[in-house]
Amino acid sequence: MPAAIYVFSLCAFAFGLSEFVVAGLLTTIADDLGARISLVGTVIAAYALGAAIGAPFITALVAHWRDRQILLLATALLGLGSLLMSASPNLVTLLAIRFVVGLGHGVFMAVASDAATRLVDPQRSGRALSVVWIGLTLALAFGVPIGTYLGSLWSWRVVFLSIGVLSVVGMLGLALCMPRGAAGSAPSRGGAWKGIQAIIHPQLLTTAGIGALVSVATFSFFTFVSPYLQQVTGVDVQWLSLGMLLFGVCAIAGNLLGGALGDAMDGDRSLQLALCALALNLLGLYVFASMPAMMMLLIGTLGICFFCIVTLLTLRLLKQAQRLIPAYSPVAAGLNIASFNLGTALGGAMGSLTISYATLASVPLTGAVAAVLAGTVLYRLARRRHGSRV
Repeated sequence: MPAAIYVFSLCAFAFGLSEFVVAGLLTTIADDLGARISLVGTVIAAYALGAAIGAPFITALVAHWRDRQILLLATALLGLGSLLMSASPNLVTLLAIRFVVGLGHGVFMAVASDAATRLVDPQRSGRALSVVWIGLTLALAFGVPIGTYLGSLWSWRVVFLSIGVLSVVGMLGLALCMPRGAAGSAPSRGGAWKGIQAIIHPQLLTTAGIGALVSVATFSFFTFVSPYLQQVTGVDVQWLSLGMLLFGVCAIAGNLLGGALGDAMDGDRSLQLALCALALNLLGLYVFASMPAMMMLLIGTLGICFFCIVTLLTLRLLKQAQRLIPAYSPVAAGLNIASFNLGTALGGAMGSLTISYATLASVPLTGAVAAVLAGTVLYRLARRRHGSRV
């Protein structure tokens, strides 16, 4: 595997830590800035919104630039943004900086995902993609707990300074390892307007829609995992912490599994199996809600299913784009990132509606319905593709 792909993973870890670590620092940030926790929580949404916009639209606008240049600039934005976040005097400033850094996050993940699949043979593209994305899952599984601890020991500002240092290391790695020539660059691209047009390709939008449904399925439950475990399952905070740890650790396994399946099997078949597993997993979270040990197991396998599907869908979109719009394949990766971010927000809204009009215990059923719908859309697409070949 080329060294550049491991550098992509390191940078993805830095971006992921910048996005997720705030969840563990909300109280200390609120105390330092003199703001309510409910308002400080919006800094997470501001970052996700930036990533959702930056991934497809900013990537499309700069698609005619060289990959190396885009990745270096996005990582530099993270470094500068982390420095500014650490010095933020108030919540409004922090929100604005988080949104801008989120834009860079979306662009980096889109371009790095596409570049990784072109730096290796097609037979290894799934594993290359999983290495890039494992940086995000490592940030979720290990970076957030460590960052939360350091934030409580010193200051949340030190955590963001550390992310800035990590981004500088990533920039050096990109400068040294990212190929300057054709091996690291996409085919010749046109102007920004053609990049924008690539976003609305029907086949790419359909696959991105499946990704949004997968996020709705997962996060309609996971957004409310804390009250679900404490009120429905009836466990204490120690069980909740174990569940969160299992989800993060198993997410790493899911990432690697998705890459292996993408290389070893037909893409649509492996996706159908993973979507079926996701629906059954969510159904199990409803059926076995009163059994703490079984719930821990199912929360872990939820992490496996979700991140396996993330890798497989990203690979599917990139292969579609490299076939249909080869000059703008990074835009497809951006669409995928945007769909997962938007689906995450919509999943939280669907979970809230379920709680309001049904019960908290019914939340996993909402997720299972979304997973079945995603599987149905994929099945119809596969049937249509097979019929066109006959």
